[in-house]
Amino acid sequence: MSEHQNNNGDKRQRLHLLPKRIILIRHGESQGNLNTAAYTTTPDHKIPLTELGITQARDCGSHLKSLISANITSSDYRLYFYVSPYERTRSTLREIGRSFSKKHIIGVREECRVREQDFGNFQVSERMKVIKETRAKFGRFYYRFPEGESAADVFDRVSGFFESLWRDIELNRLKSDPSQELNLVIVSHGLTSRVFLMKWFKWTVEQFELLNNLGNCGFRIMELGDGGEYSLAIHHTEEEMLEWGLSPAMIADQKWRIHAKKGDWNENCSWYYDEFFDHLTDSEEEEEKRKHDTECYNADSTFESLSS
Repeated sequence: MSEHQNNNGDKRQRLHLLPKRIILIRHGESQGNLNTAAYTTTPDHKIPLTELGITQARDCGSHLKSLISANITSSDYRLYFYVSPYERTRSTLREIGRSFSKKHIIGVREECRVREQDFGNFQVSERMKVIKETRAKFGRFYYRFPEGESAADVFDRVSGFFESLWRDIELNRLKSDPSQELNLVIVSHGLTSRVFLMKWFKWTVEQFELLNNLGNCGFRIMELGDGGEYSLAIHHTEEEMLEWGLSPAMIADQKWRIHAKKGDWNENCSWYYDEFFDHLTDSEEEEEKRKHDTECYNADSTFESLSS
């Protein structure tokens, strides 16, 4: 067998190990969502779900099961969970889990790097109001909360999580069976989920600033396309993505990813090359023509000067 055939075989094997879906879920309604005064007496990581939040999580589990099990038998899918260590995310996962039998869940891991953005310790309501007004002026991505984090800080730790996630997938630490659809579910927080998508799809800071937060128990489904790339456009509609704050160019990129081969470069991604080099010519021939025209113009100018 040639080295080329071996490489193709390795690529096919890696594609088989990739999760069918990567699903980001925000926690259910918490006491902090209901009343921000909760943060003045309770540490953020201990804020519990409300009764509505528990119901939302159970409904989310039922919806998730219907989505995953559609058109396949119950023995043909599995789930692996990563969960933020905060009380509200852990409780959300417990309620989601009620919809599945143990045979469907091949693993769960508490992952500190997908925790909520750190807003500081106990939060004084009036002070936080002023701080959030300042953040709106400064920009959500770079503004760092006093004693806390910026979204850029969250981006850095999510980037570290990516490295671990890919190692888990490539080394098959998730114990994925190629004959079963693997669904990787990350139960986390609103901003963390947006940062995750930003990192994955290489969105810019400007694009991040336009994204809307997920609702409680809202989710984003990244589904594997036929070429090995993940896309939001397989499960979600264009209308949904517009509501989330994706621009038409970002949506076009998601549609391109449905059939793109892993490692391909989307030449139509205007926020990369064209953002910085839109003034450059498209080819060496055009560059040569520009030089020729410039030289002709200079020669004509010189001739006119000498003639006069």
